[in-house]
This record gives sequence, C-alpha cells and structure tokens, in this order.
Amino acid sequence: MVIGHLKRVDWGLALVMALSFGSGAWVLWHEGWGVARGILEEDAALFFSILPKVALGCLIGALIRRLIPRETIEQNIGEGSGLKGLAIAGLIGLLFPAGPFTIFPLAAILVTSGADRGAAVAFISGWLLVGINRAIIWEMPFFGMDFVLFRFLISLPMPVLLGLLARWRGFDRVFIGNGQPERRDAP
Repeated sequence: MVIGHLKRVDWGLALVMALSFGSGAWVLWHEGWGVARGILEEDAALFFSILPKVALGCLIGALIRRLIPRETIEQNIGEGSGLKGLAIAGLIGLLFPAGPFTIFPLAAILVTSGADRGAAVAFISGWLLVGINRAIIWEMPFFGMDFVLFRFLISLPMPVLLGLLARWRGFDRVFIGNGQPERRDAP
C-alpha cells in the first residue's frame, strides 16, 4: 500500500523542495532573518518575472496542440517518424528563439501531443546545442564567424544523435525497471 503511494510522488519536486527549504533554514540559522528575507524578496521578484514567460510557453504549447492535429505531430515527429522526425524536431529547436521558460513547456506539450521522447530530446538539444538565435546575438560578437561556423558544424548532428539515443529501447531496460515486468501481488 505504501509503495503504491511512493510511486506517485514527484521525486524531482521533492528533491528541489528539500534543497530549497534546507538551504533556507541554513541561511536563516547562520545569517539571520534579514539576509533570509532579502533572498526571499529576490526570489519572489524572479518568480513574478518568470511567471508570464512560463504561462506564454504553455499557451504556445496549447495553441500548437489545437492548431496541429495529433496525427500530424505523430506522423512527423512521433515514434515512427525515423531520422526525418528527429531532424525536423532538431531543426525546430535550432530555429526557436525562446528561452528555457518557453522551450521546456513546449517540449512537454509536444510529447503529450504525439511526439516521442527522441523528438523531445532532439528539439531541446537543437535549441540548447545549436540555437541559431544565441549564435547570432551572443557568439558572433564575442568569438567571430569562424568560431561560430566551426561550433555550428560540430553541433549540428548532435540533436539527431541524441534523439536516436533517447529512442534506444535499452533505456527502457536500464532506467525503467531493468526490463523486468512489474511485480503484482496476487489478489
């Protein structure tokens, strides 16, 4: 009975909460209320500046879900889409000029709308590793065109390769139960 409840716990959230409250308690204990209050005020300001971006990312995802039929998403970047699907997802990520507060909700919506985990990995990797917007705005002024082209050429195949790795069925055995069927108690 308890094991069933433990499976439903969001362990990532639990870890972040434990680290946050533990760090807050440590600051409060060692630095006092004034420092802790200053940190909370800065965090609140950050939260309220991020909130509209996350909301817009979810809105974009919801609009994509309404505008593009699930069958189209499944066909183009779903499980059966092959290398073409990974290339499409990586290209979309490469061209998408948003930040993490938009990209991650969008990737989550794509997965719930029919994209597979390989396409989600390719999408996020295309944005993170190749990202044409970041290359033009940040890298070219600091490093020059030669560096950007070199990094771009090296990084370009990575979204597809990482998407292929994410589609590898071995991950199901390694990370999701080691390939053993889930044990059920007899009635």
